[in-house]
Amino acid sequence: MSDLPRRAVTRTARLATLPLGIAGRTAIGLGKRVGGKSAEVVGAEIQARTAEQLFRVLGELKGGAMKFGQALSVFEAAMPEELTAPYRATLTRLQDAAPPLPAATVHSVLAAELGPRWRRRFAEFDDAPAAAASIGQVHRGVLRDGRRVAVKVQYPGAGDALVSDLNQVTRVGRVAVSWVPGLDVGPIIDELKARVTEELDYLLEAESQAAFAAAFRGDPAFAVPEVVSATEHVLVSEWLDGVPLSRLIESGSQEERDLGARRYLEFLLAGPSRAGLLHADPHPGNFRLTPDGRFGVLDFGAVKRLPDGIPPALGRLLTLALHGRADEVVAVLREEGFLKTSMEIDGQALLDYLEPFLDVVRHPSQRLDRAWLRRMFQYVNDPRRPQWTIGLKLNLPPEYLMIYRVWLGGLAVLCQLEGEIAVHEALAGLPGFEPDPDATPVPSGTEGTGVSRQAPK
Repeated sequence: MSDLPRRAVTRTARLATLPLGIAGRTAIGLGKRVGGKSAEVVGAEIQARTAEQLFRVLGELKGGAMKFGQALSVFEAAMPEELTAPYRATLTRLQDAAPPLPAATVHSVLAAELGPRWRRRFAEFDDAPAAAASIGQVHRGVLRDGRRVAVKVQYPGAGDALVSDLNQVTRVGRVAVSWVPGLDVGPIIDELKARVTEELDYLLEAESQAAFAAAFRGDPAFAVPEVVSATEHVLVSEWLDGVPLSRLIESGSQEERDLGARRYLEFLLAGPSRAGLLHADPHPGNFRLTPDGRFGVLDFGAVKRLPDGIPPALGRLLTLALHGRADEVVAVLREEGFLKTSMEIDGQALLDYLEPFLDVVRHPSQRLDRAWLRRMFQYVNDPRRPQWTIGLKLNLPPEYLMIYRVWLGGLAVLCQLEGEIAVHEALAGLPGFEPDPDATPVPSGTEGTGVSRQAPK
């Protein structure tokens, strides 16, 4: 019998407790205020209890509920500051932790996948998981030849749970929208559903990991563990020591944050050209700084296949926008499907609308932070702004959806790290991009975006 709750009615009922629980606590809070407690104290209590319930339900259910929580967790940087304290720790925990399976269940999976004498493959095997996430958990092991390995074991029934959760998790989405202004959870859920089959197949993940390992083998700045063996539900890879970015977000030094942020951006941009794949699970638990100073990358279940690298149209669009070539920007947008042929748009108004984002790229070095991300979320969703309707005219072609989601999530992680990034140096890995040395001055009215400009190094 599986330790992962699979019956749809049971899991649906558990997910339904999230919005109901919030409503109940709000009603109790009203009673306390009537009884004399201040609104601030009661509000803090409600937020803390809601955050704890969120982690408990999503974490214990694992599957799609846990994966949805991880997808949301990278956006904690966009939350209003008054909500950040009670939710930040909880959502960060969702990035790289979940309640583990019992050892007996793990052993049964290993026996089914590797054979009844699976222990003979290992000199040592640790029954306590080193990490537990949405559809599987990782155990430390030592092979007979002395190599230290990570043994990734998929939860029994993960497939059924994943499909069921993603059909029901819109209940949680309604609650999440209120935390992150402007975040549309619909595309996130649709995309997660589309990736279910791929992420459940560890043989496919092993192929992707092997491609990345070959592309970055011997690189002095990056580390990707080699694949040792794989079955459909068990993946054995070389062990990779290091400090996860999620821990740097909580307590890393500024030097560690700077290095982590810089390498994180470089990897997201350089991966497709080197491996023909985009790492499509950008949450911080999948990345770490190794003891020898390299940037380690884990978990290749979610990837976007880009055999020709990132489409050069993206780099060209960025270059044209920085040069102020509005008409050419509109033409390329039409060619790539970002703008339908029947839709009319003022090119200069579009560039004015995009200016707060282009401002980040105008400077060789930047330090992004949570305040900037919150300001940008508010900016694009403020109907009072004259250019607000510009964003409504743009379309996102299906082939760009994954790239957009990864870059948006990556931007949120960079704002959590608050490290200095060498923007132009990293963007050298973006095909078609050429920074404009004669960029026009930043137009008035865009100051105070929350971006800290740093001198080039």
